[in-house]
Amino acid sequence: MAKITEKILLERASPKTKTLEQIKTLKLSRLGLKCKDLPVKLLSRLQSLESWDLCGNRIEELPRGLALPTLRSLDLSDNEMEDVTTLDSLTSLEELKLEGNIYITVNDEYKLMVLLPKLKMYNGKDISSRADHVRHTSRNILHNRVVAIWDTKFGLLDTNTQKKVDDMEREFVTTAQCSIQFGPNSTKDYTRWRVGILAKEYLRSLLQRNEEGDKSQEPINAKKNNGINSPVKRKQAPVLLHQDLQLTPRKKARGDACSSSAKDTPGLLLLTPQKTGPAGAIRASPRKAAAPQLAASPAVRAKTPRKSLAEQPQPKEESGRPKLRATGDQGHATSTGTPIDVEGSPSKRSCARPQRVQLKPLHVLQCHSKQNSPEDFSTQLWACAFQPLPHSGGDASWGRLAATCGGDSLCLIDCETGLVMKKYKVPGEEFFTLGWSTVQMSRENGAPARPCSILAAGGKRGLVKLIHPQANVAYGEFRASRKALSTLQFSPRQGNLLFTGAYDNKITLWDIGGVDSQYNYKASQLMVLECSSTPLHLRLPPGSPDTQLLAATDSGLHCFNTQLNPGSMKRTAEMEITFPIYEQEDKDHSYHTIDGLGFLTDDIVASKCHLQPSIYLWSWGKTRGQSRVKKSGGVAAVLLAELQWATTDVPYLALSTCPEEAYLVCGDHSGRLWTYSLHNLLPAHNHQPGELVPPTEVLEWPAPLMKASSPVGAPSINSVAMGQGLSYLVALSDKNMVVVWKREDSS
Repeated sequence: MAKITEKILLERASPKTKTLEQIKTLKLSRLGLKCKDLPVKLLSRLQSLESWDLCGNRIEELPRGLALPTLRSLDLSDNEMEDVTTLDSLTSLEELKLEGNIYITVNDEYKLMVLLPKLKMYNGKDISSRADHVRHTSRNILHNRVVAIWDTKFGLLDTNTQKKVDDMEREFVTTAQCSIQFGPNSTKDYTRWRVGILAKEYLRSLLQRNEEGDKSQEPINAKKNNGINSPVKRKQAPVLLHQDLQLTPRKKARGDACSSSAKDTPGLLLLTPQKTGPAGAIRASPRKAAAPQLAASPAVRAKTPRKSLAEQPQPKEESGRPKLRATGDQGHATSTGTPIDVEGSPSKRSCARPQRVQLKPLHVLQCHSKQNSPEDFSTQLWACAFQPLPHSGGDASWGRLAATCGGDSLCLIDCETGLVMKKYKVPGEEFFTLGWSTVQMSRENGAPARPCSILAAGGKRGLVKLIHPQANVAYGEFRASRKALSTLQFSPRQGNLLFTGAYDNKITLWDIGGVDSQYNYKASQLMVLECSSTPLHLRLPPGSPDTQLLAATDSGLHCFNTQLNPGSMKRTAEMEITFPIYEQEDKDHSYHTIDGLGFLTDDIVASKCHLQPSIYLWSWGKTRGQSRVKKSGGVAAVLLAELQWATTDVPYLALSTCPEEAYLVCGDHSGRLWTYSLHNLLPAHNHQPGELVPPTEVLEWPAPLMKASSPVGAPSINSVAMGQGLSYLVALSDKNMVVVWKREDSS
């Protein structure tokens, strides 16, 4: 789009004039403008502007500091407005249009009535009477409740230092926001915002009166103290308050039957360092004996889609999936989004490798609990993924938003604050897998399409749920299989292409298309890939995501040709990739279940076999270039290195890779995270048979504590995900706990 200059403003203005100061009407519609394209200094010269048309652009917010004292009418329809508080400088505005901005909610409408004191017409409707009620009647009610909070819980000012004043303001505002409820639940975000403003205003008025009182008392105090002034010291009454509660959850854009916001006052758990014994011995070769008992007392893992591969056969559920063993079987649930403070850092086992990334536990949450019960330590959590950064950059919150799934719910967690920003529940569902993608959203009136970040999730019902989290809309679902879904994977090049794996031993490629402004979409099946067992993980090679697919299954690692052409849409695997550990199989031990898979570079792949106490790094290019064995159609993986890992018989403990940091992480059955910094290892490719590369560091389970209870025992870490630049790491357990780790500067 063209840069906004004085010439463009004069050309699109009326009446025609030679100076910006005389323009009264300006039309800048459908130019693809964003906030950064609006020059504040130039636009602020429009001192006579009364009507401004900005419809059909891509504006998320107005630039700060924009001064237009005579502006009466503003058209921002069909934009991407999210933050209406940036309109607060337009105090003369009487008419505003925001139709077609899908992120604008009823909370934003109420905020506008407060921010714009002269606003009468909103989206073509007269809102004068409702605005007066919001500005005056409801304001007085909220103000009185704010004053009552101060009188009952605070009462005294402590003005010795500015820091104490700031701390007092923060505690007072947070307490008021968490205590005051007013109006319907749909305006909860507005009420919280309004209470915060009123609480700050009231505290400032008290401080001002206090300063004026001190000045008026100075002559009297001087006489009473023989000319020596002695300030009056006031102590603040102690207030017990969780620091987490000062954070405000994001707005809900519109109602949705399957979504609910996180609780504002979650129960608090504490993290304390856990003293654990040394890690179990890790052998250079896979064991052939039966696995040792991994828990002090026998326990049965909660209901799960995953098939157990332990030596002892497990009882089956009604769905036909055997149960898995685990630690802990308390079967109730926890409050939505329970952040857990960190007291001390967990003990760590360092293996003294270079370029170590220092990670510190930041939050532990129980946000997938049944009936929001804090006693639920049985719900298993299966998949996690960070929201990818948009091509345009996005704000800082994009890189820290992680989606998690388990039980009947999906949660979106802000890793920095520990808040569950959004939660989606589907009664009767049990989610096993999820993934992010970006599709195009078409708009009306010829406005250009815009990218839309969506989340897809599936589970035991065989349905794929499609969600637009930013607008808080679960806009569709389609049946991908008559059996449960085990995994899904979006194409990184074509965001509308989705692979789903199911317990019918099939992988299906779907085109979910884009969406229009009313969230209409169409999903169509493009291809079916037939496996010999359940697909567990799907990965598209970074160098050829449009033509090949790697599928880790219960019976091995298989490669498929996925190139779309007019030929057959039903295909079998082109080849199987085999590993050295297969040679050690016997009647009691099968290593063919590939329960961990990920690309570290365009060529280097990390994979893990169940029962194998190590992780393979191998070359995708060299392996694929080999001749296949005629009978089996398999090729041996060309190994580059073998990483030392835990000895366990618990299956489906997935690994995760961070290619930009050359980092690999995999959890184990004892709550530990095995981390590997591979910067120095990857270029060498000097693997020696039988040589194991030790982990860079093993992070111990941080041992969270419930109030008035013993520490929660170490769980199995089912899944791990790393954010952009390894700024955050999220680990999911089989005991309904999400652990968020944050990267710190290395010491």
